[in-house]
Amino acid sequence: MHVFDELDHRLISALREDGRAPISKLATILGISRATVQSRLDRLFESGAVLGFTVRFRQDTDDKAIRAIMMIEVTGRSTTAVIRQLRGLPALHSLHTTNGGWDLVAEVRADSLSDFDRVLREVRTIDGVLNSETSILLSSV
Repeated sequence: MHVFDELDHRLISALREDGRAPISKLATILGISRATVQSRLDRLFESGAVLGFTVRFRQDTDDKAIRAIMMIEVTGRSTTAVIRQLRGLPALHSLHTTNGGWDLVAEVRADSLSDFDRVLREVRTIDGVLNSETSILLSSV
């Protein structure tokens, strides 16, 4: 397992701000050489600590999309089976295990209220899902 030092944290932070920043810009931001930036990036990739780069965009840019957070309670020891079925639902953008009163937290995305309603029904009919609570996300702040 990779142990991050202070420079690794600063590099990752700079990449979170701009994942497309060239090596030379990262070197300037961090006050180190381009060769050091490249070797650090290579090491982070090789260790598996960094998997790749992606585009970040404002969540509320698609005003036609409905987004929600769904908390899910699972019965007994059926968590693994429930997770397997939930992963098959394309409207579930992310799925997380958690502690507390809820067993799972899912981010739901749908194109319309009727699609959203269908997704909620699908989740609630999965064997092992005992209860759920869903909150629609209105705007990003």
